[in-house]
Amino acid sequence: MPGTNLTRDEAQRRAKLLSVDAYEIDLDLSGAQEAGEGGTYRSVTTVRFDAAEAGAESFIDLVAPAVHEVVLNGENLDPGTVFADSRIALPGLREGRNELKVVADCAYTNTGEGLHRFVDPVDQQAYLYTQFEVPDARRVFASFEQPDLKATFTFTVKAPEGWKVISNSPAPEPVDNVWRFETTPRISTYITALIAGPYHSVHSTWEGEGRSVPLGIYCRPSLAEHLDADAIFEVTRQGFDWFEEKFDYAYPFAKYDQLFVPEFNAGAMENAGAVTIRDQYVFRSKVTDAAYETRAETILHELAHMWFGDLVTMEWWNDLWLNESFATYTSIACQAHAPGSRWPHAWTTFANSMKTWAYRQDQLPSTHPIMAEIRDLDDVLVNFDGITYAKGASVLKQLVAYVGMDEFFRGVQAYFKAHAFKNTRLSDLLGALEETSGRDLKTWSKAWLETAGINILRPELEVAGDGTLTSFAVRQEAPALPAGAKGEPVLRPHRIAIGCYDLKDGKLVRTDRIELDVDGERTEVPFPAGTRRPDVILLNDDDLSYAKVRLDEDSLRVVTEHLGDFTESLPRALCWASAWDMTRDGELPARAYLDLVLSGITKESDIGVVQSLHRQVKLALDLYAAPAWRETGLAKWTEATLEQLRAAAPGSDHQLAWARAFAVAARTDAQLDLLQGLLDGSQEIPGLAVDTELRWALVERLAATGRADEKAIEAELQRDRTSAGERHAAAARASRPTPEAKAEAWASVVESDKLPNAVQEAVIGGFVQTDQRDLLAPYTEKYFAAVKRVWDSRSHEMAQQIAIGLYPALQVSQETLDATDTWLASADPSAALHRLVSESRSGIERALKAQRADEAAV
Repeated sequence: MPGTNLTRDEAQRRAKLLSVDAYEIDLDLSGAQEAGEGGTYRSVTTVRFDAAEAGAESFIDLVAPAVHEVVLNGENLDPGTVFADSRIALPGLREGRNELKVVADCAYTNTGEGLHRFVDPVDQQAYLYTQFEVPDARRVFASFEQPDLKATFTFTVKAPEGWKVISNSPAPEPVDNVWRFETTPRISTYITALIAGPYHSVHSTWEGEGRSVPLGIYCRPSLAEHLDADAIFEVTRQGFDWFEEKFDYAYPFAKYDQLFVPEFNAGAMENAGAVTIRDQYVFRSKVTDAAYETRAETILHELAHMWFGDLVTMEWWNDLWLNESFATYTSIACQAHAPGSRWPHAWTTFANSMKTWAYRQDQLPSTHPIMAEIRDLDDVLVNFDGITYAKGASVLKQLVAYVGMDEFFRGVQAYFKAHAFKNTRLSDLLGALEETSGRDLKTWSKAWLETAGINILRPELEVAGDGTLTSFAVRQEAPALPAGAKGEPVLRPHRIAIGCYDLKDGKLVRTDRIELDVDGERTEVPFPAGTRRPDVILLNDDDLSYAKVRLDEDSLRVVTEHLGDFTESLPRALCWASAWDMTRDGELPARAYLDLVLSGITKESDIGVVQSLHRQVKLALDLYAAPAWRETGLAKWTEATLEQLRAAAPGSDHQLAWARAFAVAARTDAQLDLLQGLLDGSQEIPGLAVDTELRWALVERLAATGRADEKAIEAELQRDRTSAGERHAAAARASRPTPEAKAEAWASVVESDKLPNAVQEAVIGGFVQTDQRDLLAPYTEKYFAAVKRVWDSRSHEMAQQIAIGLYPALQVSQETLDATDTWLASADPSAALHRLVSESRSGIERALKAQRADEAAV
């Protein structure tokens, strides 16, 4: 939105001038139940801060429909003069202590930014929650909106009768429906929080050494029957145990609440002591264990942030990666190593999902160093990406291998003790790690954190006639960065393990492991002379480093025939990831990837890997297969999904996963008849529970193929009159294969701004159907005609959904590339919008290359 940006230079100048002491924030939410679209509430902020110079000028941030009072050091300032866009000018500051009072009307939102208001269709009650990262505390109260101006916060909230109000401090007993919270420790604006409404709650404690931390779990009453609080508490307590031991610093806040809230844009948010989590993690229907593992990782990720991010906070957003990467790395490590963890193979999931996200992001024209150049808020808003989270976590895993896990955590412990409730830069952490490990990390940091791109590691082997190795080296390559990317390719130091596997009784068993540092273009591997060549040589075994890995010709042949026969899940996941990467790069034809998956997936025990393979095969067939062969490939895949669905153990996770894969792909009349029969109960598959969420999957596919009309969709909605049901119905309506349905969906998203964030996302998802390329073709021109206007007039979250979701990604052609290039050259988009459209364009380019490779495989 115009006028709402904040640059790093402005933030640095303001931090040099000001130090903030305390906020007192008084919000009147008593009309929240009745507030309709565009409703507002009274916000009163009093903030005390010091200025370094007499007579200096600065500003405070606020996004509000109306400002009624601005009082600076007892002097009334004219709001019409000092308030514009998102800023209130503060002229003539005193040296030393200043006090500011701002009285404003702030607006409820339906975008998941600021103070989001949601009305549950089940009970017609309103539910509120805040989401402030990156710059949206200013939508609720006047604030110096940057992470290094920490302060204490004292919230007072007036709420409707019978509501609960939750914030960073423990909830007080309300007096006349007014909640006066205790003052917080010094924290950043973006991790303050308020959640209010008639929420259902469950309470417990975590017992540490001589102390107890109150734990709370909240959700809407309409989800309470599905809330598995005991399982959530169990994961949370495991996290507390493991993090307190590893960090050697007591949990820094007075309580720990986890609030499952509606229409949440992200997975979760690390508000200090009051974590908000998307309420899709309260599972209404049967899900596979992979979903529970993902939820547990999210819970642990946010808990880790209580130390890394909330206790010690980055000075500016260029170190956002360190916040997110640390939380990701430690959450996976906790799952993998904490006593009693249900997911000791968490690194398999990480290799299979998070790292593939990182590899994809790192090959886009927008690739950037992990420590990104963040010039302003627009930069950071589009930087919550696969490099910030997944590549960063991968590199932290590499750093742990490089310095040693014990040394790593000793450095982290010293870092927390030295910088508690303060702000830091990367150099502060690296300095602590250098102290504990004895390693010089400056060269490592420059190579890994300050450069973009990805390396490729290949084995170089010479084998004698008797099958013994005479030479073994690792060759490192630094491919050219994508066109348009900044920087130069670099070779990096890698700490890797090399796994040697042999076929024994039909299984691939690791018989040797070599760990070494790879540096430069070629690194010799110490192998005893006369050693027999293993059947498979796997570089980066145990997934210690971040690199694309290729197999030698003999290993590739064995893996192609026996990929499902590795006895451990992680090497299987690494080989699956390598095959997928080769498919995306056009090195492995889509039809060969399909054959590889079909030959190995039936032996894959890890359900998370199975579900990833389902998604990747479908994507490969939809985008990377030669158009003339695509339908043949889809038919082959769909028949396989049905065969595996019928063969899977009744009631198993694999059965459910194959049911969902079949529901997405069903295409023939007989297959669609089966979907209809499962829906109406005339057909059954033993053990398969056709519950609420699976029913919607069937309805959405039937709608997309023209088999379910408006009447059928409405009938299903009547069975599930919930917010989730409304989202599914919106997606189903948008998926119908008629020009009228597409025009209606497009207009509701692009021409109107009335849809809430979650419903808009559902409509976009339903609109884009891979079987409907011809029907969607006219929307390429419409997209480029509308996207800049939409971007300039909507909030960031809403505009980003549209810019990414409605890009004509299915129109894989040179014409789409040309249309994109023309728009990029002429539309003068903002840097953030330019980045998102360029990334989407890169997908078309990659798909064209892969389609040519698949066509050549005939």
